[in-house]
Amino acid sequence: MVKVLFVCLGNICRSPLAEGVFKHIVTQRGLQEKIIVKSAGTSGWHLGEPPDPRSVTVARNHGIVLDSLGRKAISEDFETYDYIIAMDKSNFNHLQNLRATGGTAKAKLLLMRDFDEVGKGLDVPDPYYGGDDGFDKVYQMLDRSCRKLLDEIVKQHDLK
Repeated sequence: MVKVLFVCLGNICRSPLAEGVFKHIVTQRGLQEKIIVKSAGTSGWHLGEPPDPRSVTVARNHGIVLDSLGRKAISEDFETYDYIIAMDKSNFNHLQNLRATGGTAKAKLLLMRDFDEVGKGLDVPDPYYGGDDGFDKVYQMLDRSCRKLLDEIVKQHDLK
């Protein structure tokens, strides 16, 4: 099994939406028995909470169900997961520091939009303090990025 963890700050907007989008695409491609997908946050502000209702709505509008609950990323995630995908550079840096405190670190740490041909290398902006249209824009970024990320994982692990 290939294990993928998406990480943002609070684990209620971007990372649960990325988790839902990625699971949806994985299922469409018939790979749900080969890839495990989860999400986490670098802060502990929303532990045990469901995703932001605006993330739930934008996901539902695209036929995606968000069913995760907020949790905090921990150093052991670098031993458990094969890929840890940060939504922005701040979370990437936080995760690099977290990785340094752990033992063995097999996970590849990557930025989400490194897989986005439209905004390669840019952050996935946090839509929390904006309007609903920010969630729609984030969804589009995540959809493009998740499709390319899955292509790369399939190629790297020779999944069929």
